[in-house]
Amino acid sequence: MSCGNPHETPCSEVLDRVYEYLDGELDKGKVHHIREHLDECGPCLREFGLEEAVKSIVRRSCHDQAPAELREKVLWRIEAVRAELRATPDGS
Repeated sequence: MSCGNPHETPCSEVLDRVYEYLDGELDKGKVHHIREHLDECGPCLREFGLEEAVKSIVRRSCHDQAPAELREKVLWRIEAVRAELRATPDGS
């Protein structure tokens, strides 16, 4: 996804790191760049809002932590889908 506007941090990088951002797993420099990008990029901000809402619902609904193996499989599948989306010419 790209909004078509130039940014210091590309839209694709922001969206690839949105879960790390939400989970507080990024260093302060990267957090600053992601926040700055979200402040100026409406499409990424909407996507971020959706991801944030999903995580919030899951957090409220799930009281047990997923096993590490399941988490790894889910993250691998998310990355595989992202790679497929990036490989398509129109990004959809």
